[in-house]
Amino acid sequence: MTPEAAQPGSPRVVLLTRESDTTALVASFLAERFGGLTTVVESPESRFRVARRRASRIGWVQVGGQLAFGLLVAAVLSHQARPRVRALLESVKVASKPMPLRRVESVNGTATRDMLRQLDPDVVVVLGTRIIASAVLESVECPFVNLHAGITPRYRGLHGVYWALSEGRPDLAGTTVHVVDAGIDTGTVLGRAYVSAGPEDSIATYPYLGLVAGLPVLVDQVERLLAQGRNGLGPPQIYGASCDPAAELTKDDSRLWSHPTIWGYIRRRVRDGLR
Repeated sequence: MTPEAAQPGSPRVVLLTRESDTTALVASFLAERFGGLTTVVESPESRFRVARRRASRIGWVQVGGQLAFGLLVAAVLSHQARPRVRALLESVKVASKPMPLRRVESVNGTATRDMLRQLDPDVVVVLGTRIIASAVLESVECPFVNLHAGITPRYRGLHGVYWALSEGRPDLAGTTVHVVDAGIDTGTVLGRAYVSAGPEDSIATYPYLGLVAGLPVLVDQVERLLAQGRNGLGPPQIYGASCDPAAELTKDDSRLWSHPTIWGYIRRRVRDGLR
């Protein structure tokens, strides 16, 4: 049974994502569990447009430091991390089969809204897209669920595991499944999974650690929503920890994080050995 040919009455799940080295893996993982899966992939945003928007918030000096980190450090770390990343992705067991994709220019475009209305999903899963506009969230009557690479509310935005470790909080290294709302990673938390980084890990592998730990949580929470709906949600479900270390956090602890600058990364690596 292909994702586009689900049996009548089976749940309709849509994956909104972007093209990456994990797109096919995540789509296959979800499709094996939700036969009615449709995968919608948005085109990447230009780096200049992303940088300009970020500079409007934090200034060009910070953005310049982030760009230098990406070009001079992250590229090297990513190359060194290839064997580790390959091993992490291979630990996710899926059937090897091509997944049909639907492509849109932007997750916030009119074409996406029209497609969602046509598909009439029961749940929309979000992974790695740009921030989704309210018009898209309101285009269909179903929950949107995000797999976020960090423990919210403390680590919203980017590189949640890295920033947790930089603050000396390895107990807050992990990933969060949450409902998508109009904010940035501010929606109701459905589940959290905690990870342990080893000496072979770095900022280039932390997102993959979170993805591997988070996929089973994501499936559980989508099934929970399909069974109970928006109003049947209980407290967050916790994976990989005997208790929830994030339970102590309040809204006052909530922060939006971005890429490190090159000088900030070098300082933490020299001072703390954080890669």
